[in-house]
Amino acid sequence: MPITRGCHNRRMASKTFKVTLVHEGAMCFIPVPFDPKPLFGKVRAPVRVTLNGHTYRSTIASMGGAVGIPLRKSNREAAGLEGSETLEVKLELDTDERTVEPPPDLAGALRGTPTAWDRWTELSYTYQREYVEALADAKRPETRARRLEAAVRAIVARPPKRQSR
Repeated sequence: MPITRGCHNRRMASKTFKVTLVHEGAMCFIPVPFDPKPLFGKVRAPVRVTLNGHTYRSTIASMGGAVGIPLRKSNREAAGLEGSETLEVKLELDTDERTVEPPPDLAGALRGTPTAWDRWTELSYTYQREYVEALADAKRPETRARRLEAAVRAIVARPPKRQSR
């Protein structure tokens, strides 16, 4: 029988802690005041974040020794937060597959452009989500069309991922 180290424990891994959000200019994040590696198996772990009753998916980031979780404006607003509150945060290891379904206009444009669909499938969940959210956030059809065209150009311009041997 194969041994899976810590897999069972990490599947249900979670931690609740109290922290003050950091909001500097346009940037906002949730400091993580503990080492996530023993609990989640790695520092840059995918997590479900719950704050003020709102849950969203993210990944723990580590930059310059600081460990934190990005807090986008949309999530801040959904949780009813300004961005400098002290509150309880719950982190749970996110083991669900991360997939993004492109809207029909984006999927059609990608499939209709040589190599675009292949590059799209190579993008990380985060990049795919950001392209889809940028389209969804467009208030005018002209803005959406411009963003769609720019997205396809940017995706096509990406070099293909190297095949592992």
